[in-house]
Amino acid sequence: MAWLSIIVSVGVTWVASLYKILNSSRSQSNSVFSRTGDKRNVLLVIAHPDDESMFFSPTINYMTSRAHNVFILCNADGMGNIRKDELYRACAVFKVPPEHVKILDQVDFQDGFGKVWNHNLLAKIVEEEVITHAIDLIITFDNYGVSGHCNHRDVHHGICNFLTETSRGNTEAWELISTNIFRKYSGPLDIWLSILSSAMHYPRGKFQCLLNEHPGKSFLAMSEHRSQWVWFRKLFVSFSSYSYVNTLRRINN
Repeated sequence: MAWLSIIVSVGVTWVASLYKILNSSRSQSNSVFSRTGDKRNVLLVIAHPDDESMFFSPTINYMTSRAHNVFILCNADGMGNIRKDELYRACAVFKVPPEHVKILDQVDFQDGFGKVWNHNLLAKIVEEEVITHAIDLIITFDNYGVSGHCNHRDVHHGICNFLTETSRGNTEAWELISTNIFRKYSGPLDIWLSILSSAMHYPRGKFQCLLNEHPGKSFLAMSEHRSQWVWFRKLFVSFSSYSYVNTLRRINN
């Protein structure tokens, strides 16, 4: 009987979570990213093609649905043109035009654990993108990088170097908060914990919970990365909280 009550409770909460997500547009109308009458130029800096689909789809969907200009910067060391083409197709699902996607192929940014990226070079490349596209909002990984991947963490440090070494004080930078393993695989249930945890631990205006108004796009976009579309990534996109909610924290300049 106790198990039945638990199953029913989880089921009800799951349905309520999906309902909250599908009706999130009204609840997010007062987001700190919504400046009345303004279109923002947003630069998403990631480490690998598929990071955008696995981790940042709620953020991308939020930005594109409000007509903000989204630009994506990443590296594609390894499978070269295959990964590049996959990223372009995934971005098309999110309605990010190909001319807004810059893919690096730098020897200083090699994919894999134990490969230390050049933080200063990355900061310089980010600065060039900020100037070229008049970027006023940067979004990237936090210091842990969701999975602890060293390339994700290097991207974070590169952004921090950019903020420290340039005088472009009008550019905001936000990081995707990493969660524990329980929350990471709790699917849409994590939206409640994200909202509660953020409200308890961060001052108003320093955090933002963005619910994925189109969660199906996470699966569709990731399926375009065919070279990476193996069974455990299918499970990840289906059950990961990052497919349903992104909690962002502002990085202090």
